[in-house]
Amino acid sequence: WPDVRLESLREQFAHARDSLKQLHAIERVRLSGSDQISYDVFEYNLTDYIEGEQYRWYLVRTNTFSGIQTVEGLVNSLRFETVKDYEDWIGRMHNFPAYMDQNIALMREGMQQHIVLPKIIGEKILAQLAEMNWDEPTKHGFYKPFSKMPNGFSENDKKRLTEAGQAAIRADVLPAFKRFREFLKTDYVPASFEQVGAWQVPNGDTTYAYLARSMTTTTFTPEQIHQTGLVEVKRIRGEMEKTKEQAGFKGGMPEFFQFLRNDPKFYAKNENELLEYTRAEAKKIDPLLVKLFQTFPRLPYGVMPVPREIAMNMPSAYASGAAPDGSRPGFFYMNTYKPETRPEYEITSLILHEAVPGHTFQGGIAIELKDLPKFRRYGGYSAYQEGWALYCESLGDELGLYDDPYVKFGRLSNEMWRAVRLVVDTGMHYKHWTRKQAIEYFMENVATTEYNATSEVDRYISWPGQALAYKIGELKIKELRARAEKQLGASFNIREFHDALLLNSALPLTVLEKQVDAWTYSKMQAAAGAN
Repeated sequence: WPDVRLESLREQFAHARDSLKQLHAIERVRLSGSDQISYDVFEYNLTDYIEGEQYRWYLVRTNTFSGIQTVEGLVNSLRFETVKDYEDWIGRMHNFPAYMDQNIALMREGMQQHIVLPKIIGEKILAQLAEMNWDEPTKHGFYKPFSKMPNGFSENDKKRLTEAGQAAIRADVLPAFKRFREFLKTDYVPASFEQVGAWQVPNGDTTYAYLARSMTTTTFTPEQIHQTGLVEVKRIRGEMEKTKEQAGFKGGMPEFFQFLRNDPKFYAKNENELLEYTRAEAKKIDPLLVKLFQTFPRLPYGVMPVPREIAMNMPSAYASGAAPDGSRPGFFYMNTYKPETRPEYEITSLILHEAVPGHTFQGGIAIELKDLPKFRRYGGYSAYQEGWALYCESLGDELGLYDDPYVKFGRLSNEMWRAVRLVVDTGMHYKHWTRKQAIEYFMENVATTEYNATSEVDRYISWPGQALAYKIGELKIKELRARAEKQLGASFNIREFHDALLLNSALPLTVLEKQVDAWTYSKMQAAAGAN
């Protein structure tokens, strides 16, 4: 487990300051082109990390989407092939209480500094913990590797490891989670904010402005982002009106939203039917990608349901990356909980975003870029990765996937989510909107259920700024593409442009813009030379 004691975190910030000094001793101009990009990325990482120290957001250790209560997902990222793999995992479970206590200590410090989450979020995390089985170790997510052990293990080893795994969960893991639950219930939630918004923490406006810059990897202010969101909401609303007309619907947009929310023809009858529909749609997309791409990841991806125990508070879908050593593919997780709230017309754009050519595709290519340093191959920026994935949703037009007006509307609805995020996130954290205001704005502009809108808004409350990354990243990528198309004219090649975006791995948007502009310039020079 990571060492997250306060003194350790201070040492890490000090190390980052020393590293930045060492970096600045290097003459960037003398480096190769690829190493100059590495320099810029490393400099960005250190500068952003160091700037964050003063705002102490590291004292917030959990949210509705991730945190100590969802750490069981780690088992999906580890390899369980040898007896030693299992023994290491048992050792890690024995050490889990220390890691839990470090997290609780940071949250206590957050209480002292008034850097805490709003009450509504703490209550939601308690609801997640209530789903946990406190009496049966075999029902805990940490036990998953023991439920299906390699065939080559001896019966003695299987028995020994299984018993040791259960004992560790019973003696160490479950009591640690119980401590966390009691701490939340007795101490943290009562000390949390009644209202929502990061403006309530000390230096709230500057804290949120930093989180917005950090999450978008830009220099945009919350006000600029809010205004961008309003413009995008208006534009997408116009596209939605056109698509509603194509569908032949005669009423207004509120009535169309009601129709989409309530007509059973748009929804699977059960969880299994929703999963099978998703898998079938994914298979349709795979062979179309050669139209737009010339580089593909070696590893495939799988389509899985979101684990039941966390599905209640998770988004409609998400992705997990492939293992760098090729031992595990990437996965697209579809949330099948409450299928009556998951319209099938949104699934095509979800696949484009989370799976191909979105997250698992981009991430799969990144880990295979062997010539890049590890901090670039395995690093990531929400603005790049989520911006790329949202841009990929728009590629459905070029792939002929949005001929059905309802599927097209589903894509616009998903895009509208991301535009609304710009307005709602800045609204709550910067403009002091209430949770009710945010949910109402969401419902006015997105064809979704109140349940989904509430889950989304609560995610923004608990993770300030993260939701800004998607639309800001997508708009930057579209801006770079439009600029390259204009400058290169007939010599613009979409497959080569996508390589320019993908073959340097994830980059901060400030670095990406510099790198793509350099690529465009080199293409212009080559075209001029050919003429």
